[in-house]
Amino acid sequence: MININTLGFLGQIYFSLKENFKKIYQTSNFYERKISKTLKSNFYYKPSPHLLSSIIKFQNKKYRIEDFAIETIWKNKIGTKDFEKLNNFFWFFSLDLKSSKENTQTVIKNWIKENGKYNKNSWKFDITSKRIIAWLSNHQLTYQDSNDEYRLMFDHMIQKQTNHLINEIKSSNKFENKLIGCSAIILTGLAYKNEKDYLKNGLNILKNIIKSSIDNQGFTKSRNIKQLIFYLKYFIIIREWFKESQNVVPEYIDETIFYLGSSYAFIWKNIGTDIFFNGNYQSKNSDFDQYLNRFGYTFKNEVNELGGYAILKNKKIILAMDIGSSPSKNFSKDYQYGALSFEIFSNQKKLITNAGYFTDKKNKLNKLSKSTALHSTLILEDFSSCSSKKINNNIIVDKGLKVFKKNIVNEKDYWKITGSHDGYFNKFSTIHEREIEFYPEENKFVGTDKIFRKDSNKKLKFDIRFHLAPNSKVMKTQNSKYILIELEDEGWRFSCDKFDINIDNSLYFGNKNSYKDNQNIFISGINKENEQIIKWEIIKL
Repeated sequence: MININTLGFLGQIYFSLKENFKKIYQTSNFYERKISKTLKSNFYYKPSPHLLSSIIKFQNKKYRIEDFAIETIWKNKIGTKDFEKLNNFFWFFSLDLKSSKENTQTVIKNWIKENGKYNKNSWKFDITSKRIIAWLSNHQLTYQDSNDEYRLMFDHMIQKQTNHLINEIKSSNKFENKLIGCSAIILTGLAYKNEKDYLKNGLNILKNIIKSSIDNQGFTKSRNIKQLIFYLKYFIIIREWFKESQNVVPEYIDETIFYLGSSYAFIWKNIGTDIFFNGNYQSKNSDFDQYLNRFGYTFKNEVNELGGYAILKNKKIILAMDIGSSPSKNFSKDYQYGALSFEIFSNQKKLITNAGYFTDKKNKLNKLSKSTALHSTLILEDFSSCSSKKINNNIIVDKGLKVFKKNIVNEKDYWKITGSHDGYFNKFSTIHEREIEFYPEENKFVGTDKIFRKDSNKKLKFDIRFHLAPNSKVMKTQNSKYILIELEDEGWRFSCDKFDINIDNSLYFGNKNSYKDNQNIFISGINKENEQIIKWEIIKL
């Protein structure tokens, strides 16, 4: 009888053999002939570089192509990140248009000389996708005033790389890379008017991306805010390419932009600040807002719940809470285990926060920032509410959780958000329920955390964390009943009657791939009952 371990081992052998065969196949003459089948098509539609200003950081200082070592640039040994940046050619967007077109085209010719045949490094899927977009979008330098021989070579290499993308896109396991690759294929189809198959292929892939990774409400299935905005940016770019090339925009692209834009309005435009849930950290969305205004995009959304998030607000206070279930494994690489965590803003300043996210997958802080303890929620026995496993350098959800019994009340003089989750049920036969109420006239938050257990024979240690921004100042009163919070020019008081409250040190990942020291308030106790109720209060002084 074959056991699970044996099946897992056989599976590893199968995938290893499959990957080795793929490597041999892609370096073969057969694959070279396959992707080299191109047509003599004219570069018809020449996209404007400024359409990409939502994803490209255009620098005030422009460089001249003459500043680079034109003849040796592809032969120098450099680090992985620099290699990727060099080979994706997005640095072309930083070139001064007064640069020599001849020298720019020489750089491309030299790249083709060194890399014209597929190799696993310079032809990586995302690098190739960006390179196609960069070459076509910088046509004033890469194509204009060139001779016929160069143009034939350029047109052939664009199509050859696009053929490679079409061949590889199904096996790409990152949705972000799939969308970039799909965008490059569509752009090639628009740019080379007579090559309709590229456009047809690209649009079919785009439909599959929409179907597989965006939910019925128009939110990405990962529940990741960064990914949502990434999707919106690329869908708008694709739409603008269609418009500029005088092609009819497919209806489903308009529809997808509408729903993604509505989600963007809910998660950012309505509140004008970043909430740190599920892979999010401090953004520069205000730059994207300017881009949207410039191109005439206006999005609105007046709902209180979307994508598993509840957001209630008035002119001074914002209360945001994660009341969504964990995403499926395929969409969980950036998911953080902060079910029922919450954030409070007072006059655009964070009073209660989650810790943010450390994106670098190679750094141990990435795993740490996923921990439930780095969120403003309840932790049992120092375990997170989800378990994880590592696949292809990504930490994904192994056993997830469901959020249920959700309820939202949004009245002028009373707010309430309620939810329960089963993340601790398998391990501890325990359900966590949280209710947060807000009384606007008193500027008072009342929280109730409940622990429901089937079996209370075993004692359980619990902590409830309330993380603070690095610029907050906290002090415990002499009677130990209250903790005072100083938030710039505001004062708040935290209390919990029946349990110990203390101040602890922690880390804050609010800025990308960096951290700061911060502090958190925590309630600690031992659960001995089938139903444990922990009440706490935050009131403005």
